Amino acid sequence: MSEAPQHFDVAVVGGGPAGLAAAIASADAGARVALVAPRPGVDDWRTTALLGGSIDFLERHDVWTGLNAVAAPLRHMRLVDATSRLFRAPDVTFDAREIGRDLFGYNVANGPLVAALSDAVAARSDRIVRFEALFQALAGGETTDLLTLSSGETVSAALVIAADGRNSAVRKAAGIDVKSWSYPQEALVLALSHREPHHDTSVEFHTEAGPFTLVPHGPGRSSLVWMDRPEVIERVSGVDDAALALEIERRSGSALGAVTIDSPRQRWPISGFQARRLASGRVALVGEAAHGFPPIGAQGFNLTLRDIERMEKIIGSLMPPPAGKPFDGAAAALSYSNARRLDVTGRVTGVDLLNRSLLSGFLPLQLARATGLILAREFPPMRRLLMRAGLGG
Repeated sequence: MSEAPQHFDVAVVGGGPAGLAAAIASADAGARVALVAPRPGVDDWRTTALLGGSIDFLERHDVWTGLNAVAAPLRHMRLVDATSRLFRAPDVTFDAREIGRDLFGYNVANGPLVAALSDAVAARSDRIVRFEALFQALAGGETTDLLTLSSGETVSAALVIAADGRNSAVRKAAGIDVKSWSYPQEALVLALSHREPHHDTSVEFHTEAGPFTLVPHGPGRSSLVWMDRPEVIERVSGVDDAALALEIERRSGSALGAVTIDSPRQRWPISGFQARRLASGRVALVGEAAHGFPPIGAQGFNLTLRDIERMEKIIGSLMPPPAGKPFDGAAAALSYSNARRLDVTGRVTGVDLLNRSLLSGFLPLQLARATGLILAREFPPMRRLLMRAGLGG
């Protein structure tokens, strides 16, 4: 006879940064939480730019202390039109001081970020129970959903938070469809050292094939996200470090001087998608279970943390439930979906349009983009508006 399922207020599925953060926030909102996920790997050499409220979120949940020493500050963001098209935009530099901030945020390697979040989960062992197993099936009940795990265990929860990434098994089990699309692009990601200082400035070179972005990653180091046509990424992925370093220096206009590759390379195709619903029944989607788009403007994980922060507030407003009544996970999921739809749709659409504007040769679109950046450069109120929008304000 199988054991009776353990009951929780919230079950979070996913052991990456999104799942760990969702478990922490749910527990701190007063819920008893099941975290369903194997331990994450440590072979991710990418970095994450944490902007604006994301740092506040991590500080509030006692995660930031261990990251501050390994995070690179981002004080300036520079956009460079490196295309050869008829309508070219001027260079624009955004300075955090213009909106009353010392910096926009920090760039953090994913390894330390996951480690800090994992430590925060462990510190809440009285409120978070971790199941190091894979999610397998979902069944609805009268007041809870039942999750079956690869370990043979079952977990009952009033609210299920899907934080298990782009190919979310929970999203599929809940019957939520997605609208997806692809781009004629791939991305190459690596870390490098360079001779000239970066002055805490992230530089995004806009080319006809996508952005070529250098983000501070410590003194004399930067992380690179290079989006380009698949055949270009395939070619440069196959050359040795010395040849690749010369190509990076050439494409960046020697802005950082001579460079040296000092990490493994990672490569993946560029695509986008959005879930047609953010919730169904007692299931709510956060992070890349709900939305995905190209790595432009450091929007991805910051949007995820806004998802989680909203869910935290909703859970907190419903906990503890009235005497004799269970926590209403369906009400929480519906409230979350209504609260997050506009921000998610706007951010996904905005990044998609920006990426397509780089790839398109349509002259009116080029003119519109160039005009927008001219206004951002010459009209301070517009520049400040764009900076606040980029921070999620």
